[in-house]
Amino acid sequence: MFRLRGVNSCLRRLLHGGTVNRDQVLEQLRVCSAEDNVFDVVGKNKAKLTVKHVGCAVEMLWQFQKEKPQLLRTVELTKSHPQFLTLRVLAENKIALMDDCMLVDMLYNFLRLNVDHHDSLVQQLVSEAWRRMEKFPMSSLSKFAICLSDQQLQHSSLMGHITSIVDQKLSSIDDARILTVFMISTSSLVSPRLRDALISKADQLLDSMDPSHYNNPRRVVQFLRHLRYSHRPLLEKCNQIILCNIPRLDAENIGMIMGLYQSLQFNNCDFRLAVKQRLTELIDSSTEPFSFTKLFVALAPMASPEIRERLENTALLLADELNAQQALAVAEALEEIQSRNLSLMSKIAAVIQRNLHAYKPVEVARITQALLLLQYQSPELFSKLRNILVNLLQCSVFPYEVTMLTRVLSMLPSPRLEDSVISRVDAVVTQCSLGDLNTISFAIAKWVRNDPSYRHNTPSKYVRLLQKLNRCGHERLQTADRLDFVLEELRFISGEWFDEMLLEETMVTLQRMMDQINWTNVPDLALFLTRTNHLCPPLMERITSVAIEDIDKIHHSATYATLLPFSVLNYDPVRADELYNVCIRRFTPHISSFDPHLLVLLAYTLAVADCFPEELVREIFSIHFLGKLDTQLETLPDALNMRTRLRLMELNRAVCLECPEFQVPWFHERYCQQLQKKGNVSVSPVQQQIHKMLGDVLNGINCVRLAVVTPYFYTVDFECILDKDLQPLPYSEQSALQILDKEKVHWGTSLVENIRDELPPGAQRVAVDFLDSKSFCKQSHHMKGEALMRKRHLEILGYRVVQIPHFEWNSMELSTLDAWKKYLKKKIYGELSP
Repeated sequence: MFRLRGVNSCLRRLLHGGTVNRDQVLEQLRVCSAEDNVFDVVGKNKAKLTVKHVGCAVEMLWQFQKEKPQLLRTVELTKSHPQFLTLRVLAENKIALMDDCMLVDMLYNFLRLNVDHHDSLVQQLVSEAWRRMEKFPMSSLSKFAICLSDQQLQHSSLMGHITSIVDQKLSSIDDARILTVFMISTSSLVSPRLRDALISKADQLLDSMDPSHYNNPRRVVQFLRHLRYSHRPLLEKCNQIILCNIPRLDAENIGMIMGLYQSLQFNNCDFRLAVKQRLTELIDSSTEPFSFTKLFVALAPMASPEIRERLENTALLLADELNAQQALAVAEALEEIQSRNLSLMSKIAAVIQRNLHAYKPVEVARITQALLLLQYQSPELFSKLRNILVNLLQCSVFPYEVTMLTRVLSMLPSPRLEDSVISRVDAVVTQCSLGDLNTISFAIAKWVRNDPSYRHNTPSKYVRLLQKLNRCGHERLQTADRLDFVLEELRFISGEWFDEMLLEETMVTLQRMMDQINWTNVPDLALFLTRTNHLCPPLMERITSVAIEDIDKIHHSATYATLLPFSVLNYDPVRADELYNVCIRRFTPHISSFDPHLLVLLAYTLAVADCFPEELVREIFSIHFLGKLDTQLETLPDALNMRTRLRLMELNRAVCLECPEFQVPWFHERYCQQLQKKGNVSVSPVQQQIHKMLGDVLNGINCVRLAVVTPYFYTVDFECILDKDLQPLPYSEQSALQILDKEKVHWGTSLVENIRDELPPGAQRVAVDFLDSKSFCKQSHHMKGEALMRKRHLEILGYRVVQIPHFEWNSMELSTLDAWKKYLKKKIYGELSP
């Protein structure tokens, strides 16, 4: 019997070598299927637990949580278990025994299990990792960088050390995940040189990685967003990989990517169409608050009216279950789509009101803004919000936070403004960016207008603050030495304060930095000049020379922004023909890859400059392109949708009038008629004044017509007809009615001939247009491109065009009735008089 047992024992040893040396505790941990099993093993083997056991146990606890959906995770329950404390104590005592990989993994897992950043265990793990960091493999170093980011240490000297190591060892990184983690973690500290090196490396590794790993390109986009750097080729490459993964993405990931794209002003038609389809597919499965909120925020702005109504009905059913953050997200989405669902607004507002204590300062500002823009009526809620905003502002020390709170506070009606608010704003303005200063100026302007004493004089507290704003703005511009930083701060600036106080100084600053203008910042500078309507020839000439020399480096889609100020501001640089030719050559091979709406905007910009590349025109007016454009327009925000439709109409009109050889049909008659019905044609006091005087000059009010709609739907301020002897012809009642009856007008090229035929021999139609300040560059008499294009088109339609600039009509020379009449007579008859 004993001999048999001995043989069996020997056979077992031979067949299962090492059984005696096996780690039974480790084996027990590895077969655990739930957190309780892990804690049971830990509790029964406290005295035997080695550093390897502790690492395995903590790793498994996090893996169990990671496998669960976000809503079903029980991290707090895990943390409160007595044996979790055992693991923490053991881990802290065994730090010296951990190898490098285990050390970082331990830190990572404990942070994922929500151990406090200030806990002694976390502090000691970080300290030990810092000590060993130089010899970490890059995979462990990237995970350590994540841990530091989790602890809000992105700007620490420790992260700076990691950034330096990445810079030194970048060429050795061959894993896209490791690289993109470094990019996210170090984005706050990278230099322009390292930024470009990281982008180049990412571009290389994205080509060789498994395309199903969509988080890698998502992190690259996040990196670009952190830097506010729109690198179009890399964005497009990331977008292509993400597009392949759309069927696998949930609403949360889609919403995250959409937010990143929006921040980078990256529009992609294929992406928007794909996510719209995917999000629509997810409607039926998004039945609980977390997933539905993500779906609602992402889908509602691009959904059809029917889908939008369905989403709002579901939101109404789930509203009471939403938490504070979800209610805020839904409120902002409702504001974006301009919802008028009062029941849903009331329910969301009730959830918000219950959770006001849970919101951070910026979130309170976002809530207030959303409810105000929704025109939600609740004096009680807005009174509470105002009190909270004032209290938060009084104790805030962050400039961006004070600026946002100030802006939203100024949107709320109030009989008086607390002096403490002015004091807090005054305390931070020296630290504010140009954009923040501009925002604060808006708020002060509103407060001044609403102040009861404003009718008598501007209160001194506002005057002093405005003076300080002006001084800080000038100092910030005068001390600036980096063009890219200045352009970043100017990106969204507009308004009276900036135009009156800082625009001239800004132009001086930009000209001082002219040598820093290069192909990377030309589009941003061009957009700024367009937005400000300020014509600065030296800057325009510099943009021209850089664009011509480096056109191959400028992304083809950026040719739109580059050409925009030349077209809008009607400026022909010395090398104008060369500029337009190189830009056309740059974008033409890529016409099919443009987003449809952007191609329309580009073609319209060229049309304003009297430039009609045939290949571009034929592409836009092809059936295939127009169908693609219609599909894309359904996904665009309402404002961009309407703008694109208007520009397509104007482009269609320009091509029909200026390029009849292209044989593009006029297909916007119904669209224009609808615009006419929606729009209210109002006559300004100046136009009324001119109308009356024209009646006197032309020997009768029946010789001049007001607000005349021409073929192709231009509206002429005033129209008159002069016979061959330059005598005004009166309009018969019948003809006036016929022209004013829009239902009887048939628009088309033949109408031009009909109008000419209707005129007596030698007679001519005269269009008189009053040009207000919008038709000219800022602080200048230089006419803008659209006013000149309108003149060209009216002349093609058979009109002689008389333009009355506002600065002539309102000048000191024309201060009497006789002077105005003499001016009009000279404008109409002067050039034609013998």
